[in-house]
Amino acid sequence: MDLEHALTLARARSFVAALADAAIDDDASACFERVLIELDWLHDDESSGLDTDGLGDDREVLYRGATAAIESLVLFGVDALDLELLLVRLEAAHALDGA
Repeated sequence: MDLEHALTLARARSFVAALADAAIDDDASACFERVLIELDWLHDDESSGLDTDGLGDDREVLYRGATAAIESLVLFGVDALDLELLLVRLEAAHALDGA
């Protein structure tokens, strides 16, 4: 994995982790955690660290950031269908979170 790919993955993971932390209840948080698990699985568990400092707690901004970062992963050879399915799960978690 090259540096740009690792940074994009770290950004995606950080946004999703921040969403899990800011979720309105445990069910929504668990759905965001599932997105994290699947994101790691797509990268053979070679995942970058999480850094949620400074991301804020506006769930709409976090959601848009996570979506953009996940969509960008296609540029690094991650299967587009896998990413689309992951985005569907992210959207479902976001809906469960009261968006």
